[in-house]
Amino acid sequence: MTKKKTRLDLVRMKREGEKVAWVTAYDFPMASFAEQAGMDMILVGDSLGMVLLGYQGTVPVTMDDCIRSCQAVRRGAPNTFCIGDMPFLSYQISDEDAVRNAGRFLKEADMDAVKLEGGRRVQTRIKAIADAGILVMGHIGLTPQSSGQLGGFKAQGRDPESARELILDARAIEEAGAFALLLEAVPPELTAFITRDLAMPVYSIGAGSPCDGQLLICGDMLGMFQAFTPKFVKKYGNIAEVATNAFSEYIGDVKAGKFPTDDHCYHILQDRADEYEVMLREMSR
Repeated sequence: MTKKKTRLDLVRMKREGEKVAWVTAYDFPMASFAEQAGMDMILVGDSLGMVLLGYQGTVPVTMDDCIRSCQAVRRGAPNTFCIGDMPFLSYQISDEDAVRNAGRFLKEADMDAVKLEGGRRVQTRIKAIADAGILVMGHIGLTPQSSGQLGGFKAQGRDPESARELILDARAIEEAGAFALLLEAVPPELTAFITRDLAMPVYSIGAGSPCDGQLLICGDMLGMFQAFTPKFVKKYGNIAEVATNAFSEYIGDVKAGKFPTDDHCYHILQDRADEYEVMLREMSR
């Protein structure tokens, strides 16, 4: 049985230079596959809006959407450190609202921690959640919930001015009591600086290798989408091609009468075959 990581394990891994490998999952099967593979952590991301629900972004995702996915993931990965992603407007309104919704991830879905986006502007939210006894991870750089303000899904911190702002955000997140930080789509030079600058673990999604671990979206790394793959993604599979080919073969077999065969059928009880025939004759019109 896999031993679930704890916050102390993550701190130790940073200290000893052992990289954390984690991935998103949104349902029971994907979570069970991740746990069987030995994944260190799972993020139930609000990216479920795009991966599962077909939205163009994460903004439409609700708390109930996230809680339901978290519940399924926990059933699939009972021994993995799991993080629930706080969706848009679940923490922006007030500290009290943020604590209440963060608590739902623990009470209703048995998550180990929550994640929210933003730096200094959500510092009081992070502190309130942490003060309530809940592990909270920060997330800065490309923050999908506020991508409109960023001008779209664009890399951040590529000039000195914006990089300085992200460094200040990272420090504010740690000061507020977060246990870890996720950097998204920033230059590796900035990732390296922030990782050295902070005592807490710093993880990357599209932010290069000089940090404490890597996160990828399961749908991206498994090749579930054919239209677009982000630059920072390495595809470890091609589920879209496998699934499409399987569906095509199934359609062909059905059309040609090749499926189902006798091997795919449940047969009548042989010791009652005569009765069965009599019944069918009686029921004939």
